[in-house]
Amino acid sequence: MRHPTALIDPAARLADDVEVGPFTVIGPDVQIGPGSRIGPHVVIKGPSVLGARTRIFQFASVGEDCQDKKYAGEPTRLVMGDDNVIREGATLHRGTVQDRGETIIGSRNLLMAYVHVAHDCVIGNDCILANQVALAGHVHLGDFVVLGGFSAIHQFCHFGDHAMAGGGSFINKDTPAYVMINGNPAQAHGLNLVGLKRRGFSKEAIRALSEAYKLVYRQGLTVEQALEQIHARFSLPETETFAASIELSTRGIIR
Repeated sequence: MRHPTALIDPAARLADDVEVGPFTVIGPDVQIGPGSRIGPHVVIKGPSVLGARTRIFQFASVGEDCQDKKYAGEPTRLVMGDDNVIREGATLHRGTVQDRGETIIGSRNLLMAYVHVAHDCVIGNDCILANQVALAGHVHLGDFVVLGGFSAIHQFCHFGDHAMAGGGSFINKDTPAYVMINGNPAQAHGLNLVGLKRRGFSKEAIRALSEAYKLVYRQGLTVEQALEQIHARFSLPETETFAASIELSTRGIIR
């Protein structure tokens, strides 16, 4: 059902079964996949691609021009995967030509009320961003990330797979995979053990990650020394992911 008060540009490409609520505005260069439900008072601007079974709640703004002052109207994009839920008042902006030209959101993510995703962000799959989370430009999130309410991530920061931030955290450095952080400025407080157990990580993998974490955070080693020992002592995919997330850091890791 498409409400008669919705304004849908004839150039927009919506699957036949897409539902659109009252007073929603969908511009040209917008593509929405099958099974999607767009609530009332939503604005979707293109170029934007929204995958199958997308659910967008009222007053969200999706695919709008970014707030970077260098942006000069270039045809950048927002691309989203399948089964994403975008709650009330969220704002998702397109990319800039100074970066990849795209803001990318994977699949099965939950972005709660008033989340902001700025230009050129890359969000993986199965992430949860709680109310009022704010991502500055060029932020990269891995898979299964959890960000507590009112958290904010500085531009260009990377946040690794299965990592978690407590509510109200200010994150101005990179966060390695599997690590749990909190505070303003944020500091590391151990591994995200509850999350790892819920997702079926083996006892062997969790034990190895705990030892690797201690090498980085508890032994007084430099990051380089800790990484040397991790590579020498462990060979599990999980410890390799942990080490790689540190090695790829461009802003230094949260300690």
